[in-house]
Amino acid sequence: MLAVVAILTITGGWAFWSSTVSDTAALQPDDVVHSLRVDILRTFPHDTPAYTQGLLWWDGKLYESTGQYGESMLRRIDPTTGVVEQLVQISPTYFGEGLARVDNRLIMLTWKAQRAFVHDVDDFAQLGTLRYAGEGWGLCNDGTRLIMSNGSDILSFRDYESFDEIGQVRVTLRGRPLTQLNELECVGDAVYANVYQLDFLVRIDPVTGRVTHQIDAAGLLAPAEARGVDVLNGIAYNSESDTFYLTGKDWPTMFEVRFID
Repeated sequence: MLAVVAILTITGGWAFWSSTVSDTAALQPDDVVHSLRVDILRTFPHDTPAYTQGLLWWDGKLYESTGQYGESMLRRIDPTTGVVEQLVQISPTYFGEGLARVDNRLIMLTWKAQRAFVHDVDDFAQLGTLRYAGEGWGLCNDGTRLIMSNGSDILSFRDYESFDEIGQVRVTLRGRPLTQLNELECVGDAVYANVYQLDFLVRIDPVTGRVTHQIDAAGLLAPAEARGVDVLNGIAYNSESDTFYLTGKDWPTMFEVRFID
């Protein structure tokens, strides 16, 4: 006798299906999504007016791109103190978005201008401009190509030099399209993504587009800290310590964490 109970969970206006199964497994292997939670290792200050769009770790420092017209910038941060060591302002014409590093270049997306700005990783000098069609949201480097989100369920793969699209994959969560994919972080053979306006992250297989893990990141800020801030956004991975850095738009705090069962 096979009993299957379908459970619909509503989170922030989004619906996610899960199943409880007795006797035999009803879920196909590709439908299984593992649940993880955030283990906070330490916290440090984050510049509250920073509307975080992209975050990455490189050579002992954090690099952050921020958004909003007239407020967008590229910054280098000391991860031991949260102090901003260097920054460059982006023209007020542009709304900054995701950020990735390729060798000595930092590539910063813009939201609607269909341009990405290339900066030197050391002195932040602008080295060039790249073009693309559509919106820019998140960006990461998987070691062979760039992976980009645009707010839909699509991740596009892009050439390092030309920024031309060389492929794409549609992302699904339990067989259903998952949209609002925002800031990205490439780690090994996986892509971690914020889902805009929701307090969870997902781990995506970029070959199939399937979400393999869902990470509960709710409640990172204390109630007093959470007043007046915007949404969770920003993932950076430190391979030296095997830890992640998380923050949000206009958050007063950044978190060094691990994802655990």
